[in-house]
Amino acid sequence: MNRYIAEVIGTFVLVFGGCGTAVLAGERVGWLGVAFAFGLSLLVMVYAIGPISGCHLNPAVTFGLFLSRKFDGRLVPGYMIAQIAGAILASAILYAIASGTPNGYSPSVAGFAANGFGDHSPGHYGLLAAFLAECILTFFLVFTIVGATDVKAPVGFAGLAIGLVLTLIHLVGIPVTNTSVNPARSIGPAIFVGGWALGQLWLFIVAPLIGAAIAAIIYRAIRVPDTLIAAREAERALADEQQQRRQM
Repeated sequence: MNRYIAEVIGTFVLVFGGCGTAVLAGERVGWLGVAFAFGLSLLVMVYAIGPISGCHLNPAVTFGLFLSRKFDGRLVPGYMIAQIAGAILASAILYAIASGTPNGYSPSVAGFAANGFGDHSPGHYGLLAAFLAECILTFFLVFTIVGATDVKAPVGFAGLAIGLVLTLIHLVGIPVTNTSVNPARSIGPAIFVGGWALGQLWLFIVAPLIGAAIAAIIYRAIRVPDTLIAAREAERALADEQQQRRQM
């Protein structure tokens, strides 16, 4: 149960920190500030709750880790539910805060940091561009996470790599879709925006899952298994021994 609670809290921090910056301070900090808000939110959560749940905070990440054989499939539904719950809770509290101004706040009018394409893309990018961007950028994220958390990766530096790659992803993706790469992050704001956001939500669920699957497949294909490495080392040792015997 603790791991699910950690995922709720972590996703809450990620969505509130990133979307909160976009909604409440976006005009002041710009896209660069929003990108860093998402990256820093994830970075601090990696170290805060990573030891408890692994700090997925994203159904696409959970899916990618499962396909990489680095996560128990029995835990996948619970993790995804916890992540979506955390995102919805963060969006609800953010909406309550944003509504505290004298003129109130309308998510459907202001956008509420929801993800979109076409007329609802910050740069008016179309469906295909948005789909490709979300697939590729999610690939970046999941590939980095799988690699940075590998047993052979430098210990203690995974959080830096993961936080920085999410910042990079947002620098590229905000003009295209407002950057999702995370179905939970998209679901939370879309519920409060309604209308077009819910109508376009499918893309921000499907594309990240495809990108995560591609990342898992490619990483498994290029990473040399420990058993194969051990076999190669044994072959080299045997060859060296045979060479030494010939020289004697």
